[in-house]
Amino acid sequence: MTLPTRLPATLAAIAALALLTGCEVNRKTGERTLTGAAVGAAGGAAVGLITGGFVAKTLTGAAAGAAGGFVYDQIQKNK
Repeated sequence: MTLPTRLPATLAAIAALALLTGCEVNRKTGERTLTGAAVGAAGGAAVGLITGGFVAKTLTGAAAGAAGGFVYDQIQKNK
């Protein structure tokens, strides 16, 4: 991959990071989302080691876990 092909992805990542740093997150929500992401990444990594595609499955697991942790937090807030 040459520099010109990586430049748009790098700029998009920097822009996303800049947008996220401006967000204020409830501490409990952040903890639950982070815990979900960690558990999901671990599960995805385990599946990836067994079936192949380690990185893709780890990232997918992390995203699914983060979403699950966030949804769980929202359910707990509405109780």
